[in-house]
Parts: sequence; structure tokens; C-alpha cells
Amino acid sequence: MILGDVCTRNCAYCAVAHGRPPKFDPAEPERVAQAVAEMQLQHAVITSVDRDDLPDFGAWAFAETIRQIKQHVTCSVEVLVPDFQGNEDSIRAVLDASPDIYNHNTETVPRLYKRCRPGGRYERVMRIFTTAKQMAPHIPTKSGIILGMGETNEEVLAVMRDLRAVDVDIITLGQYLRPSSSHIRLDRYVTPDEFRMLRDEGMAMGFRHVESGPLVRSSYHAWEQVQSAGV
Repeated sequence: MILGDVCTRNCAYCAVAHGRPPKFDPAEPERVAQAVAEMQLQHAVITSVDRDDLPDFGAWAFAETIRQIKQHVTCSVEVLVPDFQGNEDSIRAVLDASPDIYNHNTETVPRLYKRCRPGGRYERVMRIFTTAKQMAPHIPTKSGIILGMGETNEEVLAVMRDLRAVDVDIITLGQYLRPSSSHIRLDRYVTPDEFRMLRDEGMAMGFRHVESGPLVRSSYHAWEQVQSAGV
């Protein structure tokens, strides 16, 4: 995770600290690349907190981290980016650095956005993927949904259809676990049969890969996802 550990958003399901982030260190991308090289990674997933305080919302940091990694080591790079408030210049800056996967999490269904993700906008997420595919149709896109915060399976399937409509290639579906008593309550545990059903439905919709299960997070089996999707 780059750009610090303090987020400018305050999502109801997330344990990351909220507040005023520290000043960004422009040497961080090179340090990340050195760490990737030392660990001899085949696939690196780079994510961050939201940085609404920065003029480009943190896009340069993602782009430079991608460039530095590819300069130091042969390694595929997946970026799990914030929404950059939908700013097209920020999206383009990251895509121009040629990540191997462009990932942004949808997180939940439209009905729950105001309660669970008040700083985000569902329609913005769909515009982001539309924009990304228009700018770089050769770069696979990916998104994830957290289950168990009050959504129905029908709503999840509707979101999956929306993501396929904007040509998202890979999707992850995982179980919400409440970080603390101050976070949104757990509504239910999704059953293994439901996860299997959602995986099967997703593959039938045309996703190149569906990672669906209680332990799944964005980076869960990320290298295997790349191989399965033929990226």
C-alpha cells in the first residue's frame, strides 16, 4: 500500500485510519520497486488509501511505482486504484504507465453506497471502467464486491451484469468481516453454495475469471487470477 496509511475517506466497512494524511514522499515508488526486486515477485499488487488532498489524487505515485518496478525487475504489476474522483487525467496517467491489470473495487451494491461508501458513487465506478477501456482497451480491468453488508444475491448479480456491460474482465467476491464494533454490522455469512452460484453466473456472463469465496480479497490468488484469465 502506497501513499501512506491515513485515508481521506471514511468507508463504514474499512479499518484504515481516516484523517489528514502525511505529506507524500516522492522517493516511495523507487523503494517499492526495490522491495519487489528483493522479494523476486512475479506479480505485484499495488494499492493505496484515497488521497483526495493531492492535486492528481495520487495518480503520479501509482504511475511512477509501475515504471520503477518494470525498470528494476521482470514482474507483472496490478494496480488497485482509488476512484481519483473520476478524474480522466489521473486515470490516463496510470494507464500510460502500462499496468498489467487496472483494478478498482465496486465494493457494494448501489442501494448501500450512501451507508457503506459515502465518499464513493456507483455511477462513477462504471464511468471509470468505461473510460479505462476507451483509453487502453488492451489492459484488463478488474473489480471486487464485498458480500454480507445487507445486499441480496439479486443485487449482486445486477452489479456483475453492470460490470460486464463496461467490459470488466476479472471480478472478486468475498465475505465482509467486521473490523470493530464501530464499523457497519455484519448482515450475514454468505454460504459456500451461494459463492459457487455467483462464480458460475459470473463465468456465464463472460468474465475471464471469477474469484468467489469467503476468504477472497482483491489480491487473493492474484497471480493465479492472472494466469487463469490469460493476462
